[in-house]
Amino acid sequence: MAELSDEIHEEIKRLCAQGDALAEAGQFAAALPLYWVAFDLLPEPKTDWEAGTWTLASIGDANFLSGDFEAGRDNLSNAMHFPDAIGNPFLHLRLGQCQFELGNLDRAADELMRAYMGGGPEVLADEDPKYLQFLSTRAEGIALPGKPAKRWQFWKK
Repeated sequence: MAELSDEIHEEIKRLCAQGDALAEAGQFAAALPLYWVAFDLLPEPKTDWEAGTWTLASIGDANFLSGDFEAGRDNLSNAMHFPDAIGNPFLHLRLGQCQFELGNLDRAADELMRAYMGGGPEVLADEDPKYLQFLSTRAEGIALPGKPAKRWQFWKK
């Protein structure tokens, strides 16, 4: 696989770091243009670049955290066409959360289960408990806070 030039890679990292700092401060509207400038630096085809995966992950995360679930769904779905995206628990988590918030419950269950299977229950530990609660209605053996997973209750009948 080809590699980005050092100059482009460093500029993408710099822009994303600035965007991350703004996003951590809750300034998602200010972070998004920085992420998009970084994304636009990727040569075509953009789907060849791992940097595109994490740049779109940052964009989708900012979309989700700002409540723009449609944009989050679209950007995170697009990210799935980039290297190492499928199977990434964080990407599946955020995509599942966006799908849930949009009422696409079958898609939400699929994505949240991919996150859960790839990252374990910890992937949902710091998230609103409604996502884990929802997932537990769609699959057996999902551990809820304060409850052991059903599969570990072998001593009970």
